Amino acid sequence: MNEQERRQRISQLDAEMLGGQVFLSAWCAFIVNETDTAFVHGAFLAAILTAVAGIETCFRFEYRAGERQGLNDLINDATVDEDLRQDLHTLGKYRNQWVHINDPWNDDKLIQSPEELRNELERTALFAVTTLRRVMYDHQWIQR
Repeated sequence: MNEQERRQRISQLDAEMLGGQVFLSAWCAFIVNETDTAFVHGAFLAAILTAVAGIETCFRFEYRAGERQGLNDLINDATVDEDLRQDLHTLGKYRNQWVHINDPWNDDKLIQSPEELRNELERTALFAVTTLRRVMYDHQWIQR
């Protein structure tokens, strides 16, 4: 996808998922905007990492304000359907591969197949942007 297609995809996701109104913290709204900006401009790893930060922020706002819990605990304690919970754990595990690089010398894939890795990051970034919206729009106040 090019920038315009990525921007349109975000608008399409919002139109499909937002059936009413949601109440978000200013922090969550800010992080969602940063996620969208990174995704639209092709900074896919940044979009993934920021989307997970947005998910954590939304969960802390909704369920655990002021508490220090890890992502897994936030996911497990959230009142979301099991399908979303599994996708959140999948996204968290993917994020951890990038945040906690155990073997920085194991860079063959990065060097030999950068386009393949970029395509994987783009697919995962779209998954992250979508999953973030599933979390944001899970508890809508006023339905159309």
